[in-house]
Amino acid sequence: MVTLPEPHSGTLDGPLHLFAVRAYYEDTDLSGVVYHANYLRWFERARSDLLRLLDIDQRKAVEDGEGAYAVADMQIRYLRPAKLDDAVVIETRCTALGAASCKMYQRALRGGELLADAYLRVGFVAPDGRPRRQPAPWREAFKSVLSQESPA
Repeated sequence: MVTLPEPHSGTLDGPLHLFAVRAYYEDTDLSGVVYHANYLRWFERARSDLLRLLDIDQRKAVEDGEGAYAVADMQIRYLRPAKLDDAVVIETRCTALGAASCKMYQRALRGGELLADAYLRVGFVAPDGRPRRQPAPWREAFKSVLSQESPA
């Protein structure tokens, strides 16, 4: 029996998480340009895989009734279009850590060219939707990748 490879979760480079994606036909509009909402999907995948690399088990937290992370606010800029078949790297850095939330900066790059970037705050919320302190081990995991460097 053939053992299939696991999906790649990206790479940690110090406090920076790097996650590679490719622009597929389904990501584009009729002109072959990546539809704007797909950057949100790529950013979400990168954040989810960053948590996985930090051993933060979101699924277990939800199943155990502890809560989940939710994007509380986001500011995104679109600077240049990604196009069909482009290789894009999503960079994620944690810029601030609070008791119940984490601020992050993400950017999408094709080579060295900045395509889009986003500033966001992700909050940990209880099943009833109210803010809740992040589990202590998760805060410690975030501290390990907390960036001392200001985003560009």
